[in-house]
Amino acid sequence: MAKGPQFTRYILPILHVLREMGGSATAAEVTDAVIEREDLPEELLEQTNKNGQSKVRNQIAWARMYLVHSGHIDSSTRGVWRLTDKGQHEDLAKLNVSSLFKGVQSVFKANAEDLTPAKPSESVEEAESRFEAEETALLPVIKSLSPEGFERLCQRLLREYGFQNVRVTGRSGDGGIDGEGILEINPLLSFKVLFQCKRYQGSVGAAMIRDFRGALIGKADKGILLTTGSFTMDAKREAVRDGANPIELVDGEKLVRMFERLELGVKPKVVYEVDLEFFNDFK
Repeated sequence: MAKGPQFTRYILPILHVLREMGGSATAAEVTDAVIEREDLPEELLEQTNKNGQSKVRNQIAWARMYLVHSGHIDSSTRGVWRLTDKGQHEDLAKLNVSSLFKGVQSVFKANAEDLTPAKPSESVEEAESRFEAEETALLPVIKSLSPEGFERLCQRLLREYGFQNVRVTGRSGDGGIDGEGILEINPLLSFKVLFQCKRYQGSVGAAMIRDFRGALIGKADKGILLTTGSFTMDAKREAVRDGANPIELVDGEKLVRMFERLELGVKPKVVYEVDLEFFNDFK
């Protein structure tokens, strides 16, 4: 393996899975595909950084960032990773990851950008720590809540997303069901949804998905499992298993995005990234 920071190991897998997906996919789709392609063990996936976010997923995001600056991935669409012509057609067998990394680093140093992933005066490891510190601190705040507080927070979130008659049940012996609500699709169609809240640090496994699905029988056709942690790959497969009612999964990272989209409990901060191509015409 070429020398360099840990995230560089995901550069080639990202390009491979994006090509297999037709050139574009959501960040979550690419990340899950990379994890499966690399056959990463669950103990590695459960490791988190100081903000409680998955180290592996954070490193994959870093790899994507370098691919954007190297011209392999387009940065224009939020939440969607799309290959450029360079990313689509370059011979990946000849792509030298170490050279790509050093090339992007040299661009950062030459332009001395404060908003780049690595400042000229700091190591990549120091830059990773700085980048993590600049990420939203929302997830640690949510994890610090009591289990009952997290249930009420999920109740509020579902209400904000259009659910009606949302209530926390808090009953024991209910198979893990923490609450229920009504989702109205249109004036003529609505259905009952049950939800479960898991204030976790680690990963929710497939067994918990099966137990939750069993608790839904005879009570509702749809279930949502919200956690501050993450889901194992087996849990994600179990949630959409053929022949069984699908379970919607909301992990910690998705929770953060949902709060940010609503600007609920967070205040937006605008950050501008320098578009170097724009200034090329003026050199």
